[in-house]
Amino acid sequence: MKSSIIESIKSLPPLSKTIIDINRVYADEDAGVGDLVKVVERDPMVVANLLKNANSPLYGFGREIKNVAQAVSLFGMSMTRSIALGNSVRKLLNVDMQPYGITSEKFAEVSTMQATLIRKWYSKIDKQKSDNLYLAAFLQETGKILIASDVIQEDEDVSFKSEAEHSNNLAQVEKTYVAVTSAQVTAEVFHYWDFDTEFVQMIQYADNPSDAPDDIKEYATALNIVKTVIPVNNPLSEQAVNFGLRRAAEAGYDENLLQESIDDMLNVMKDAQ
Repeated sequence: MKSSIIESIKSLPPLSKTIIDINRVYADEDAGVGDLVKVVERDPMVVANLLKNANSPLYGFGREIKNVAQAVSLFGMSMTRSIALGNSVRKLLNVDMQPYGITSEKFAEVSTMQATLIRKWYSKIDKQKSDNLYLAAFLQETGKILIASDVIQEDEDVSFKSEAEHSNNLAQVEKTYVAVTSAQVTAEVFHYWDFDTEFVQMIQYADNPSDAPDDIKEYATALNIVKTVIPVNNPLSEQAVNFGLRRAAEAGYDENLLQESIDDMLNVMKDAQ
């Protein structure tokens, strides 16, 4: 990994007290939704982002969500934690995704789309694994923020963008420029922030699931399929969907379950337009 990216990771600020408290409540088996609501309500920015997501058509709640208690009850503790953490991470990092040819808003939208697809798809396979995967899917592209920053600092943003915009293999473009993929950078970021080993490894191996330890392989494969279907440069395009379905079939999944989840997302997005 480039020394400049390593230094960027080492200089990251700590997670906010709100996020630390959310993680603490989430890890407490005796805590409930009410405890999480109390923590979230103390942070206006987390509240605003949570309500914004709750009223997004992607989640399809069908009515306006006006307060934190409603949002947390509907999302559940796992999804609430994921949304709060994802938005806070992006605020901690200086998000300029121009080298990838997208805005910071589009980057946030793609992260939400990846998490939504993993939830819709994997809840039909294994609900417990779906919960484990949701946060990883929501955050797995975080490393792209640091890669984009490094590319800009090296004054290579124009050439990087020209290659990344239409690439079918963003990981390879990243390796060409910074000798590492965003999955590896993301894993290092969350290792630095002291996240558990399973979470770090499922992201770390998401570009090469076959290299993952046996207990991580399924998670890494699922994350790989989701970001193949919803790449940041061409989310849910016909080509991306076909690539993703092919990878799912090769990995032994029932393609129909994934296709149903993709169709559901496309229909929700179409209805919202």
